[in-house]
Amino acid sequence: MGTTSKNQSEQSISETLSAWLATLSMPEIPKSVHQIATRDLIDAAGLAVAAAPEVYCQQVAASWDANGPCTALGVAQGFDVAGAALLNGLAIHGEDFDDTLEGAPIRVAAMTIPAAFAIGERYQLPGERVLLGVIAGLETVCRLNRVAPGAIHRAGFHPVGVIGALGACAAAGVTLGLNQKQLTNAFGLAGSFSSGLLEYLTDGAWTKRIHPGWAAQSGARAALIAKSGYFAPRTLLEGPKGFFKGFAHTTDRHDFDEMLRDLGKTWFLEDIAFKPYACGTMIHPFIDCAIRLSESGLHHQDIAFIECDTGEGLVDRLWEPLAAKHNPPSGYAAKFSMPYCMAVAYFDRAAGLAQFTDSRVQDPLVKQLAQKIRYRIDPLNEYPRNYTGHMRVVLNNGEETVFHQPHFRGGAHEPLPDEEIERKFFQNCAYGHWSHEKATQLLQALTNLQQAKRFDLSDFRA
Repeated sequence: MGTTSKNQSEQSISETLSAWLATLSMPEIPKSVHQIATRDLIDAAGLAVAAAPEVYCQQVAASWDANGPCTALGVAQGFDVAGAALLNGLAIHGEDFDDTLEGAPIRVAAMTIPAAFAIGERYQLPGERVLLGVIAGLETVCRLNRVAPGAIHRAGFHPVGVIGALGACAAAGVTLGLNQKQLTNAFGLAGSFSSGLLEYLTDGAWTKRIHPGWAAQSGARAALIAKSGYFAPRTLLEGPKGFFKGFAHTTDRHDFDEMLRDLGKTWFLEDIAFKPYACGTMIHPFIDCAIRLSESGLHHQDIAFIECDTGEGLVDRLWEPLAAKHNPPSGYAAKFSMPYCMAVAYFDRAAGLAQFTDSRVQDPLVKQLAQKIRYRIDPLNEYPRNYTGHMRVVLNNGEETVFHQPHFRGGAHEPLPDEEIERKFFQNCAYGHWSHEKATQLLQALTNLQQAKRFDLSDFRA
């Protein structure tokens, strides 16, 4: 299917997707899909609790001037739909510890779960409706991200912010029970609400954090407006002035056939992966290598340099400018620095929230080791189909040793077990100053979401 506009007699891409979403029901959801959605709910909720006390969440909460019945996890006051969606999305993604889509990288939960939560709580809908909306949103993001892989990034936009608004729209719309026409209009609106620039990469600015939250509230607003019958473009996705023309800056044929392939039969969300480390996903295999280097007993003072084979697509975000990546100015900027992440993992044998504080990045030993880490582009690197890590360690005496990690832990090759997802959840809730008892109550509420007669998160405020 190309980018040319459809005749009124033909069904547009949005209409085809909307027709499927409008008839989606829980009995047709496979057990494996239900399980992944529940894992994502647990993972995302713990992250929201962990980040709620952070200054960037407090600043946004203080700036929001609309109160209401909706909950931002770990925040005292109630918010309107948009405020709760914004804050939960901000907090889930804020520490860069949230899920990713393996093979076609994008975050998924931080835009979609907050939209379904806010709508469900505002209109006191059953938990089953909220869960169905979450599944619809997750699947929509995963499918839309297959259309023009890499092109949105190359155009200078953050796919989390732009595709995320459409995924949040699906989550909110299905939670509300919108019909095909309403969902089509909702997508048309959400396309105009989409936003998110990559300029945060220049200095590690906080705008990346807010992109999924803004997408979540944009999608929720689009669904609510569309419910009234508001008219929006039905050819949003494939139109000559549509979504991918604007955000991917291309008139090439897009792979809508792949996006729509086997709707309801093949579930793309089954490729969602969960992070063991609180930083950019593509860095994780290199962290595994650095931890093995530490465990090998080689002393950092004996290392002359470390050379890492990397994919070209990682360089502009995680390696360059190399001088800045060697010396990140903040804990947040450090999450996007290959050298720092490997260096701190060597010393701490961990890369959780505690490794990315503003004070931790000032450690002179970590800085010293980071300065020794460099890269070379491997033309055979499998990125983005597979994330690998490969480091050649050269010692001062000329000896060499190699460490290799063939895949991302947490993805299809080596999924994190449920026990590790729950352990991460409790650790993140503790980081957010919650008691184990309160965290357990939230875990039980999410695990039993489908049985809830009325969705209510008010017990899980600060």
